[in-house]
Amino acid sequence: MKRKRELLEIKGSEIRSAIEELTVLVKLKPNDHINLGSGDAKIPTLPFLSICNLVLQVLDKIGPTMTVLRKDIHQNIQRMEKVLESDPSLYSNVVEMLKKEEAEGNSKLRTSCSRAFVWLTRSLDFTVALLQNLTKDFGQNMEQTVEESYNTTLRSWHGWISSAAYKVALKLVPEKKTFISLLLAKHENYDTLKDEIETLISLLVPFLEEVHSVLGSYRLDRIKCP
Repeated sequence: MKRKRELLEIKGSEIRSAIEELTVLVKLKPNDHINLGSGDAKIPTLPFLSICNLVLQVLDKIGPTMTVLRKDIHQNIQRMEKVLESDPSLYSNVVEMLKKEEAEGNSKLRTSCSRAFVWLTRSLDFTVALLQNLTKDFGQNMEQTVEESYNTTLRSWHGWISSAAYKVALKLVPEKKTFISLLLAKHENYDTLKDEIETLISLLVPFLEEVHSVLGSYRLDRIKCP
């Protein structure tokens, strides 16, 4: 995973790299018409974790506001990587991790891979909402953009402790122009970035719909944190 992250960092913007990872992920899917509620569902682990690592890089650009979320994402990625390394062939499919923990009765423990997968998915939900709001209304300030994205994706799953920490950190977001300039690849302009963001969203949304179907089938979709 370390080598993969290094390669992604030199290829261009995080948005462009995420598009490439999602394209790979779609190609790895064995059947677009599988029953996602069954044990036959497939979510390739490495591409999924690579996309989550790219989300970390995007959140870094928002600054201290996303420190708590960023830390959680990093820990959840590490948790899933550790299980993947224990049996790379078996756990090349995230669903195998979910099946194992469900059979053992520990899928909802705080340190489970199932729980890590839930929160990584929700972090991707937040990222999609953030990018959608970013391109939808350029006149909206960054604080409003982040707050609206948080309210529609993460807020309902956070308890008062997490929500309170977020509200304090919200005051530290950068200006929108600064954030966008940090997302731009070398020699890239805003129109090109916007096109790439829209392409990423068009790939990520249907993928996340499938992931949420899997979470629902394993009864993991209602997990909350303090």
